Amino acid sequence: MADLFVIAYEDEFKAEEVRLTLAKLQREHLIELEDAAVVVKNKDGEIKLKQAVNLTAAGAASGSFWGLLIGMLFLSPLLGAVLGAAGGALGGALSDIGVDDNFMRELGETLQPSTSALFVLVQKVTPDKVLDEVAPYGGKVLRTSLTKTDEAELQKVLDQRGVKPETV
Repeated sequence: MADLFVIAYEDEFKAEEVRLTLAKLQREHLIELEDAAVVVKNKDGEIKLKQAVNLTAAGAASGSFWGLLIGMLFLSPLLGAVLGAAGGALGGALSDIGVDDNFMRELGETLQPSTSALFVLVQKVTPDKVLDEVAPYGGKVLRTSLTKTDEAELQKVLDQRGVKPETV
C-alpha cells in the first residue's frame, strides 16, 4: 500500500522542482513512486494539474502502434493506426491511476494564488536520504495517509530541518 503526501510550496514552480528531484531519487532507487502530480494555482486563481504521465498521449501512442499492426494484417495500416490511436486516446483519457484528480482539484482550491502543491504516492522510501534531498525546498505538509505516530515522527524530522507543516 502506498502512502500519500501532499506538500504545498510558496511559488508556482517549486513543486515541479521537487517532483524532478524525486524522479532523480527514484532512478537512484532511494524512493519508489506510484504517482507524483503537481497542482498549480496561478495568479488568476486557475487550477492546473500536471500529471507525471499523460495517459491520453500514452494511450494514443500505444493504440496507434497496435492499430497499425492489426491494420497491416487487413491491408489497411493507415486506417488501423487512426482507429487504434483514437481508441487508445479514449482509453487513456478514461484511465485514472494514482491520486484522484477531483481530490487534487479540491485541495488545489485551498491554495493561495501563485502557489503549487506536490501530490506523491510513495510505495517505498529510504527516508533519511530522501528528506536530506527535499528538505531544502521547504514546504508545508497539507495531508498524509500516515498513522498519527508516523505523522508525528515526520513532523519531528521536518521541524529539525526547519520545515513547519500545517496542522490539519
